[in-house]
Amino acid sequence: MRIVLQRVKEASVAIDGQLYNEIEGGYLLLVGITAGDSEEIAEKMAAKVHDLRIFEDENGKMNLAIEQIGGQVLSISQFTLYANCKKGRRPSFDQAARPELASPLYDYFNEALRRQGLVVKPGIFGAEMKVRLLNDGPVTLILDSSELF
Repeated sequence: MRIVLQRVKEASVAIDGQLYNEIEGGYLLLVGITAGDSEEIAEKMAAKVHDLRIFEDENGKMNLAIEQIGGQVLSISQFTLYANCKKGRRPSFDQAARPELASPLYDYFNEALRRQGLVVKPGIFGAEMKVRLLNDGPVTLILDSSELF
């Protein structure tokens, strides 16, 4: 599982020209799933996202977790995080999980975040989405389960 996590002041997702979900502050997560991923990995990744302390405290240090600032999560499925650009000019997506695995695991990951106590607002798996964000910092992290666990 690969996640691009962006600390945001605000973020939203529109589908078919209509606002679908939005948050005022917290994390925008772009979530990619590969064939070897499991519910166990999704649980570990949810815990990692929950536990990160990347919001500034009163001294300007990254010392606060998302719950401490009342933040929310906008979670967007993103199979292109597993693009392979080694050959040619067009990426291959062979490493991305098939939708029949990725869709339920994306839902499971979002539920795991909710069980951690976070407010999660998802996009729609497989939909054409327009995502807007105001990155805060900017702070952008890449979390890859193959490197973390």
